Amino acid sequence: MDILGIVERIGEAPAAALFGVMTGVIFGVAAQRSQFCLRAATVEFARGSLGPRMAIWLLCFSTALVWVQAADLAGLMRAQDARMMAVPGSWSGAIVGGLLFGVGMVLARGCSGRLLVLAGTGNLRAVVSGLVFAVVAQMSLYGILAPARAEIAGLWITAGGRNLDLMAALHLPEASGLALGLALAGIALWLSFRNGLRLATLVFASGVGFAVAVGWAVTFGLSRVAFDPVQIESVTFTGPSASTLMFFLAPERVLTFDIGLVPGVFVGAFLAAWAAGDLKAQGFHDPGTMTRSGIGAAAMGFGGMLAGGCAIGAGVTGGSIFVGTAWAALTAMWVGAVVTDRLLDQRGARGAPVAV
Repeated sequence: MDILGIVERIGEAPAAALFGVMTGVIFGVAAQRSQFCLRAATVEFARGSLGPRMAIWLLCFSTALVWVQAADLAGLMRAQDARMMAVPGSWSGAIVGGLLFGVGMVLARGCSGRLLVLAGTGNLRAVVSGLVFAVVAQMSLYGILAPARAEIAGLWITAGGRNLDLMAALHLPEASGLALGLALAGIALWLSFRNGLRLATLVFASGVGFAVAVGWAVTFGLSRVAFDPVQIESVTFTGPSASTLMFFLAPERVLTFDIGLVPGVFVGAFLAAWAAGDLKAQGFHDPGTMTRSGIGAAAMGFGGMLAGGCAIGAGVTGGSIFVGTAWAALTAMWVGAVVTDRLLDQRGARGAPVAV
């Protein structure tokens, strides 16, 4: 891709937004067709099953590792320059925020990324929950919840003015990340074949991980040619959801990668659902479901902002470059989700199929 040529033709800010749209469309199509969902994977695990949802999540995570680490080795990106690696991280924020996010995604029946994908297919429950998520995320960043977020995040900060690079901390060779990704991909493929997943599902699940690598590569490339500083980032939904909301509400509008990402995911999911005949208007079944989803979305909004990312942003995007607090947040999300499902939802449902 001729990033410099695109920047020269349309400008830096529009190019950043265009790259966000492109990354989002890839993610939206792949996530919709594969039914990628961390919440579904954790619920399967909580119910004693390593089923198809677990296989899809692990394939996405492992292929993100493979693509991103290969891009890093090839010089197409540099993990050390990524914003989430170059700034201090919060262990307390990752743990508390990750737990809250895990609780929230079980209550809301989907993480923030999954809700955005479902919204693109006509799911009105996901639209409402997604709006609650975005509003609370914005409140947690600059609004009434910001002091509480800052207080919790400040309890335990990474040392040295940067986040922890797990690869460097463990003194592992450069290719170790790629090797781990390939090993996990092998396990994911074995699990996929054991569960009888179709080849198309495997391709689209891998496409979710590929979208993460695309985001890293295009923002890194843009940072090399742009005159103004450019954040090197990739797919995440906590900050971008809040930013996109304010983009349409505030009088001053600035185009960024984040502003293109959220609409791109929506469009990609819509096109994938339309092509497959999966567009369908759906709403809340009863007031109790609406209340539960709203509480879950609010917990994800605050938890995701506190943790430094959502199930995708911390769990896959941050995990793919071995950000220490991202791995801590992902672990906390799994714990929060598993405990919540066991306490609230199982009621004899062990081994039952997981609704998505």
